[in-house]
Amino acid sequence: MNPELQAEVDRQIAVMREGCVDFYGEEELRLCLAERLAQNRPLRIKLGMDPSSPDLHIGHTVVLQKLKRFLELGHVPIFLIGDFTARIGDPSGKKKVRPPLSEEQVRENAETYVAQVARVLDIERVEIRFNNEWMSEFRPADFIRLCSTVTVARLLERDDFAKRYGAGIPIFTHEFLYPFVQAYDSVALEADVELGGSDQTFNLLMGREVQRAYGQKAQAVMTHPLLVGTDGIEKMSKSLGNSVGITDSPEEMYGKVMSVPDDRMFDYFDILSGGEWEADRDDFRRGRDGQGDPMALKHRLATRVVTRLCGADSADQARGHFRRVVQEKGVPEDLPEVELSLGGAGQLGVLEVLRSAELTGSNSEGRRLIEQGAVSVDGVRWEDPRGGLAAGRYLLKVGKRRFVRLLLGP
Repeated sequence: MNPELQAEVDRQIAVMREGCVDFYGEEELRLCLAERLAQNRPLRIKLGMDPSSPDLHIGHTVVLQKLKRFLELGHVPIFLIGDFTARIGDPSGKKKVRPPLSEEQVRENAETYVAQVARVLDIERVEIRFNNEWMSEFRPADFIRLCSTVTVARLLERDDFAKRYGAGIPIFTHEFLYPFVQAYDSVALEADVELGGSDQTFNLLMGREVQRAYGQKAQAVMTHPLLVGTDGIEKMSKSLGNSVGITDSPEEMYGKVMSVPDDRMFDYFDILSGGEWEADRDDFRRGRDGQGDPMALKHRLATRVVTRLCGADSADQARGHFRRVVQEKGVPEDLPEVELSLGGAGQLGVLEVLRSAELTGSNSEGRRLIEQGAVSVDGVRWEDPRGGLAAGRYLLKVGKRRFVRLLLGP
């Protein structure tokens, strides 16, 4: 290998390794990369996500940022929407069977993903695929061939399966199919590299085994750390109420990042940086060592997150909003107004009010927020999820940052 090619391979591998928890098949990839660069052929980089819920969160941007780095290196990023695998349900990290989603639920969720991913990636330069393209054409014989590539003993090496089997918790046959299908996606896409969270290690490595069984070179696998939620304890998840959504308003996004416990702030910076915030790294480290202003550093982190997803102007506005509403405990100057009608009734249920004012997405979310003490009406905490409001004007507040002026007519 000539010195210039060697130097470029070394540079790209260093970029690829950045932020990884584990890098499987690095030496194989190094040889493949040298060959592709000499032939002016890009690598194919796979990142799959199942549309198991309609909203992505900033934890997902960790691998999206890495996909962006591959794009900058001149390779082909493939964003795979698992519309078939979502109907099986990924058993990763689950202590019990995950209920499969209906085809309609999957389709509705999938429709939102491309727009959300476009917040991070230049979507025009990304290959968008759906695994139902090939899995819908699978015949029973195709499944038999696929399932013959790996033994049951190998499947039971998987940590979550092993724990459930040892505890006598049922494992259903369709759950075993999930890693097979995810692995076959790599065959169908001829992936050279697959990215994923560290909780996906088993599934990602299955891709290497199945590719070999189908006569392909085994993909390299790069796993990345999982982002802890804003509670500082559990993995970020919308179902746990500790997530910062990609589709959150800039004000919500900023405020949620500011609520991250101080001892987790540096993990957020390190994990989310994605090679773009290197100039801040020394300042954050000094802050972690007790120097500097921790609150100022947290503002910088929140500003970085909102700027990345919503733009610099939105980040400036969100910072001003946070200071007025949270730090100065004021009501926003540009308070949105909502008009609702009682429709002839004496009162309108508070859960319906919150949902209609777009302060919550569902009655169950509204009930949970009320039980958590996060809802107030005219400055007074609302405690009864079964209660209602009569005609009049009200100031509604949910959490620390969301306000609505409500006009409730007859």
